[in-house]
Amino acid sequence: MAKKSDDAQTDRHYGGRGDPVRSMALLWRDGTEPAKGRGPKPGLTVDRIVAAAIELADAEGLAALSMRRVAERLGVGTMSLYTYVPSKAELIDVMFDTTCGEVLEDKAAGDGGWRDRLAGIARANWDLYHRHPWLLQVMAMSRPPLGPNAIAGYDHDLRAVDGIGLTELEMDSVVSLVSVFVQGAARVAIEAASSAHDTGVTDAEWWETYGPLLEKVFDPEKYPVAARVGAVAGETYQSAYDPDHGFQFGLARLLDGIEALVESRRTSQP
Repeated sequence: MAKKSDDAQTDRHYGGRGDPVRSMALLWRDGTEPAKGRGPKPGLTVDRIVAAAIELADAEGLAALSMRRVAERLGVGTMSLYTYVPSKAELIDVMFDTTCGEVLEDKAAGDGGWRDRLAGIARANWDLYHRHPWLLQVMAMSRPPLGPNAIAGYDHDLRAVDGIGLTELEMDSVVSLVSVFVQGAARVAIEAASSAHDTGVTDAEWWETYGPLLEKVFDPEKYPVAARVGAVAGETYQSAYDPDHGFQFGLARLLDGIEALVESRRTSQP
């Protein structure tokens, strides 16, 4: 039996799954649109197609994205899209890079130090994932779409820690560490929001149902630390977990660790 692709099983997307030459041409296009064939001219452009695809993915998720659905959204025939975008694989690469350009506007370096700059980058990406949750299904850490906005974003993030005493490899590792943390925190937050939307039950309502049932079987003397800490956390969050608090707390501790690295480099210099 033929093995199903990862995309078919989990709807994940890996960069470079389409034609490399055509994908790079789309990512780095100079604004020149493909020559039109015979017949009516629908007024399509790559940018219009990408914008419609992003709107569709934002509204219904990456699983709903197809060339046919994008064409329907634009009011044209599906075959009309292939003059501009060869397949869904290349389309997703361009969608990803387009949203990277969007978040660059939120990544103003400001006048603060490296810690403030990294915090601003983290929050900008946190907001980006909440605007476009489907981005979390694009596996872009090891095989990123090599578009102009993605590379500009990488350069911007590196400049946040340039000149503070880290090696080039440490700079890359710090930027990657922050990126991976934000992805993980955003994934948990979006899944929590989705659970309330999908079930029609808020976390507070869920706990109101299960809390009394747990009290009947839970022995606080057997699990004293869990009983003490869980009571405080539950009262504070009104749920088992608060994604926003988790993001803010985790980001602060992550920056503390990076600061310790920076300080160690300073003290080790002659």
